[in-house]
Amino acid sequence: MKKIYFLSDAHLGSWAIEHSRTHERRLVSFLDKIKDEAAAVYMLGDMFDFWYEHRYVVPKGFTRFLGKVSELTDRGVEVHIFTGNHDMWCLDYFEKECGMIIHREPCLVELYDKEFFLAHGDEFSTEKSFRFLRAVFHNRFLQWMFSMVHPRWSIWMGLSWARHSMLKHKVKGDTPFMGVDKEDCTIYARNYLQTHPDVDCFIFGHRHVDEDLMLDATSRCIFLGDWISTFAYVVFDGKSIERKYYIEGESKDI
Repeated sequence: MKKIYFLSDAHLGSWAIEHSRTHERRLVSFLDKIKDEAAAVYMLGDMFDFWYEHRYVVPKGFTRFLGKVSELTDRGVEVHIFTGNHDMWCLDYFEKECGMIIHREPCLVELYDKEFFLAHGDEFSTEKSFRFLRAVFHNRFLQWMFSMVHPRWSIWMGLSWARHSMLKHKVKGDTPFMGVDKEDCTIYARNYLQTHPDVDCFIFGHRHVDEDLMLDATSRCIFLGDWISTFAYVVFDGKSIERKYYIEGESKDI
């Protein structure tokens, strides 16, 4: 039985990540390693540090990553990509050119005999400033206004903003996991279970924390970490769900 993989938050192209080419190649190496045994790959958001797609123009770079994804989809591997809070501004390039399946909302999906709830996770934030910024970024009129700016400047502005955001997090440090009762995603998941008790596993990105916990006797919740420092991913073989690290071309169980 072929396997299903989950990962998130690579932030490809970030100006705050040193050796960005090496960073991209590590991800490409991972995808190349799993291409023969993968039935599907789910990328749960923020794979790019900034992606703004104009109708006839896409951001420069990422050719190795997008080429490898295209190779996988050409081989019949399903590659799903969720929009995150850094790369929500995509149109149809990923679908038409790379064969990816785009998800702009959380989704409930049955994989083999288990039900998975998949989401980037930013949509569940209760932080007022973040929700305001998210509403601005999702506003269709403001998106249209931004698209009127020449890509030479709009993409530079987006990458600059993303760099500032990541450096700020590096200085302050990412907020550590706050516990099941305080995390927005786990609070949402627990409420969701009240009407959808058959969900076997919730998987979230966004938070850049590695956590694996039980919400009740049967429902599991996993935070994917990131592909900047931990290179964590989840693999499901139809029977068991495992969290692993990808380190120097080798996988290591967590």
